[in-house]
Amino acid sequence: MKLLSALAAASRTLRRPARRFRHVFRGAALIVTLCIAESLLYGHVHSIPRPAEDLDAPFSTQCQDPRVAAAQPRENAVLVMLARNSEKDEARDTIANIEAQFNQWFHYPVLFLNNEPWDPEFVRALNRTVSGPAMFEVIPQEDWSYPSWIDPEAAQQSMARQQQSGVWNGGKESYHHMCRFYSGTFYTLPALQPYKYYWRLEPGVRYTCAITYDPFTAMAAHNKTYGFTTALWEEPLTCPSLFRAVDAFRRAHHLPTTPSWNALLTTPSHSPIPSPWHWYPLRRLRAALHTPHHGASGDRWNLCHYWSNFEIADLDFFRGGAYQALFRHLDAHGGFYHERWGDAPVHSLAVHLLLPAARRHHFADFGYHHEPFFQCPGNAAGGQLRGAGVFDDDGNGNGEGWSEERAGAIGCRCRCLDRRKRNNRGICLEAMQAPAARTRMGLWERWRGWYPYSIGIPAEGGWG
Repeated sequence: MKLLSALAAASRTLRRPARRFRHVFRGAALIVTLCIAESLLYGHVHSIPRPAEDLDAPFSTQCQDPRVAAAQPRENAVLVMLARNSEKDEARDTIANIEAQFNQWFHYPVLFLNNEPWDPEFVRALNRTVSGPAMFEVIPQEDWSYPSWIDPEAAQQSMARQQQSGVWNGGKESYHHMCRFYSGTFYTLPALQPYKYYWRLEPGVRYTCAITYDPFTAMAAHNKTYGFTTALWEEPLTCPSLFRAVDAFRRAHHLPTTPSWNALLTTPSHSPIPSPWHWYPLRRLRAALHTPHHGASGDRWNLCHYWSNFEIADLDFFRGGAYQALFRHLDAHGGFYHERWGDAPVHSLAVHLLLPAARRHHFADFGYHHEPFFQCPGNAAGGQLRGAGVFDDDGNGNGEGWSEERAGAIGCRCRCLDRRKRNNRGICLEAMQAPAARTRMGLWERWRGWYPYSIGIPAEGGWG
């Protein structure tokens, strides 16, 4: 009997760890199931529904007779270039290029801005290059210096640390001033007050296709507020707390999470089984730890933004109360100096927070190059106005030097830098255009990396 009792006791002892393991396993399985279910719900709440139709078609899909558009009333618009005196040659090359490709027909004014007094030789050289009025303004000192609540010494120490950490342009004081200026005070300049639209130019930029219609009148006719060409990832080290600051503004003003806002988030919507990084406990932990690029609820910015060295936009939006309130909120945060917040991600987060998808426009028909990135739409088949007597400015009316014409291309007399590509990698462009896109990639195209050139325009050799 004693032996049987001992054997029974030993058996019970051996079964206890197994029962405990089953309980632990079941508990863990329940937690994992709940986390996956919550992540799927999170992905659903932050999903981006397809609109009933594509909301952003190109304004033009081939050459037009620019004389027809130039005979129509103009919009109240201006081309704007921020330049240093030392950039005279680069500025002149860019202006000569935009004159040849566009402004020789439309003669819009060009406003040149400098934070220092203009060199008379710069003024003479650019006055000779611009076909319309040219204006040369000096930025007020208060718009190109530290605001009163920023300690310059502390800011300079932060910049020194940024430079040591490898932050792009993090150690350049003037670059920080420029980013703050373009993020907010630029729009309040007296020289810009007479205008409704602006087109931002940069020294060294090149337009590689003819622009034979008026983009300002097209923006107005289609009720567009913000126009862009290139979208890409931001350098992560430049702005670790920017998204949290913008998201705090959103929450404080009770702004909803719209499809446009969700397009900037990293969500599990494209994964059949959500990654553990999307599980609620880890999201909350990252939020509590102020993890870079995360909001207070654990939402993560995907770092996508529009490259703002090209913009055509409605000044009334940026001068308006909502945007200026957001800028003041960010300015008070101090991130333009204690980090290196760029105007490009500030503009991008703002337009996705404050504008519906239909108000943004991809200038997919523009050929644009700003080292090292570019887009070029290729030449539309049969749409180059050969022999029409319209173009005689470059001696290449017979097509010499043009990229080949091909089906699906939409450009006018383009000379693409790389004939194998029409854009840099389209990952961010596809993500940011998703709220306006009825036509979208499938899992096969995504796996193959066939990102579309723009909404409804497939990648080279890609889907469609």
